[in-house]
Amino acid sequence: MKTTTQIQLSLMMFLEFFIWGGWFVTMGIYLPNTLKTSGGEIAMAYSTQSWGAIIAPFIIGLIADRFFNAERILGILHLIGAFLMYQMANTTDFGAFYPYVLGYMIAYMPTLALVNSVSFNQMNDPAKQFSFVRVFGTIGWIVAGLVISYIFHWDSEEGVANGLLKNTFLMTAIASAVLGVFSFTLPKTPPKVSKDQKISVSDILGLDALKLLKDRNFLFFFLASILICIPLAFYYQHAGQFLGEIGVANPAAKMTIGQASEVIFMLLLPFFFKKFGFKKTLLVGMLAWTLRYLLFAYGNAGELAFMLITGIALHGICYDFFFVSGQIYTDSKAGEKFKSAAQGLITLATYGLGMLIGFYVAGKITDSNIISEGQHDWNSIWVFPAIFAAVVMLLFAVFFKNENVEYKE
Repeated sequence: MKTTTQIQLSLMMFLEFFIWGGWFVTMGIYLPNTLKTSGGEIAMAYSTQSWGAIIAPFIIGLIADRFFNAERILGILHLIGAFLMYQMANTTDFGAFYPYVLGYMIAYMPTLALVNSVSFNQMNDPAKQFSFVRVFGTIGWIVAGLVISYIFHWDSEEGVANGLLKNTFLMTAIASAVLGVFSFTLPKTPPKVSKDQKISVSDILGLDALKLLKDRNFLFFFLASILICIPLAFYYQHAGQFLGEIGVANPAAKMTIGQASEVIFMLLLPFFFKKFGFKKTLLVGMLAWTLRYLLFAYGNAGELAFMLITGIALHGICYDFFFVSGQIYTDSKAGEKFKSAAQGLITLATYGLGMLIGFYVAGKITDSNIISEGQHDWNSIWVFPAIFAAVVMLLFAVFFKNENVEYKE
């Protein structure tokens, strides 16, 4: 791969995740403080990610894979996203905000697959080359949080009080427009299949991989993947709101510690996989979810702030040890015939169904623990996902029988 191509792909990844990190974390602070939303309404806003994940395969399978170059669709979707993000910044109530965020996530979620397609199409050895490109996406997410907290101070107590968090949407709109235009300069990535080739809904959603559920072990893993997304949704939806509400300074920047740890534990994953095996690696990931929420439940913005930072830093273990390990396990169980279908099914089950349930539950739990206007009983809120993750971990430990899974870099 040419150096210029690697630079192009790295910049594409940087902007792709700078955009997501530039508004998704702080939306949980923006909505209750600026638009005065309830926990249920915050859940509706965050669940648009799940609806986007459910609809994305149709956009990829019916359009991107058959009719147009991936880089062109990527550009069009980000230009549409720039417009919708600008509209989100200028809404004054949740009723007007919701249609725009729903439209935005329907446009954005397919781009996650498109940037991978554009990257893989230029690589002769993706196993070695992709990580050096993808890491710039994590860097982009981290930079977005640092810019919000340390350069513009939009998430400071004063910034939130003055409604400055709306600027995160404007910043994202600009970045989306830049990536939209830049996408048309990316290397050509033509459609994968002929427009005349028949493709079914089953193919698009990966439903052929349902046959794997006949395997008892894979069935328990599949169910655990859906269930663990319920505590995951609490983190995505309410961690930023929680940190801001209890007075933690620069919450957007603090949240980037989670992305930094993701990079570190991604590098450590092969070691854990080889030394402890798949089942123990997944159990460590589930245990980390329980520990994280207990740290959130009993930490504070004062002397016990280190507990909150530790909880955020556990994100690398929580995500990598469960979800990345799960992708490797799915790949090993599927075989050549069902590889793509199986990954599509797991993505649909987790980011689609699991997170949709999780966002709803998180909103209900949060609304049921309001102390006064703008104040919540966060101890009770965080104890729920802690116990839930512990129960899932115990059930998985009992019912999943250990098996050898080869780690492929």
